[in-house]
Amino acid sequence: MRYNLSIGDQKYEVEVGEIVGDAVTVQVNGAPYEVVIENHEELGLSVPSPQPVTIPPPAAVARPKPSPAYSAPAPAFTSASGDGVVLAPIPGRILDVKVQVGEAVKAGQTLATMEAMKMENNIVSNIDGTVQEIRVQKNSEVATGDVIMVVG
Repeated sequence: MRYNLSIGDQKYEVEVGEIVGDAVTVQVNGAPYEVVIENHEELGLSVPSPQPVTIPPPAAVARPKPSPAYSAPAPAFTSASGDGVVLAPIPGRILDVKVQVGEAVKAGQTLATMEAMKMENNIVSNIDGTVQEIRVQKNSEVATGDVIMVVG
């Protein structure tokens, strides 16, 4: 089932997949998430017993870290533009900034960690370079497309 949603000025395309056990695969603007339906019993959902689910990541998502309950983990995000501008892929809260201005970084290196949809996501560099600007700090709220930092 596909939905086009708006939260404030932000637009989201959400696709909800098949429910397996108490979990469902959800894609938000093309990024996959494994969502646990905590109240599935009271909703009367007839679901088979839970089995591990693996979601193949899209091209812009790097190797995710494992989730304790399922094999479908939180993705790592990188800017698809290739220009060194690191953008927030979805709305969330910055949990940690792992680099400093002037620090040399490699493509694929984690620059920051953000919480979105109750999942931790690594924000990674898409190029080798030096951190030029950091526009967020720990506990900053970001919207989709906000500039997190610039690597040049």
